[in-house]
Amino acid sequence: MDKRGTKPLIAGAESGSLSDRVFEQLENSILNGSIQQGESLNELKLSAELGVSRTPVREAIRMLEQKNLVSLTPNKGAVVLGVDHKDLQDIYTIRSYIEGLASRWAAENITADKCKRLREIVDLQEFYYLKSDSDQISEMDSRFHETIFNYSESRSLEHMLRDLHHMIQRYRKLSIEEAERTEKSIAEHRLILEAICNGDGDEAERQTATHINNAKENLLRLFAGEAK
Repeated sequence: MDKRGTKPLIAGAESGSLSDRVFEQLENSILNGSIQQGESLNELKLSAELGVSRTPVREAIRMLEQKNLVSLTPNKGAVVLGVDHKDLQDIYTIRSYIEGLASRWAAENITADKCKRLREIVDLQEFYYLKSDSDQISEMDSRFHETIFNYSESRSLEHMLRDLHHMIQRYRKLSIEEAERTEKSIAEHRLILEAICNGDGDEAERQTATHINNAKENLLRLFAGEAK
């Protein structure tokens, strides 16, 4: 793996699937910050780094352009756009609405077993917080939200939210590594949990929107500090 996070791929797959794999690797490298905003993606260099021909690399770059992660510029090729300040604001505003809806629907579908599972996740998140285990804190944070998506019983909603979470993976990790925000986040998760377990859709939606907006303000502060 080079400093930009790319690593050789196993050759021999069909062009379509190989293009998908190149796309996934480049997308993850952009979203986790290994390939930074403003960098150029050179087809020849990437082909050598990944151990593939230029065709799947070219197709992957087109796919990145379709997701607005790169811009194809004459005489410059593909330039990385990544996720900027405006993107973060937009994504978190959208999340505050549709994750609120997911929590409302989860409250409508809640059972004793589902409630127990959610409570276990938050308890584990707090346990790992006390152990200062940021990787497991992050895992439990993702699992809490994904479990709520699942309990909403809406595949469309779940798909949209997973995609949004994927887009901001780098900044969610930054936030989770900040102890003060993590402590507040766990407390907010408990408020969401109680509202869902009580079958109170209004409160679940409200608490979720508050949680997402608090996370947004924290991340925008971190984003501003990183840009200095």
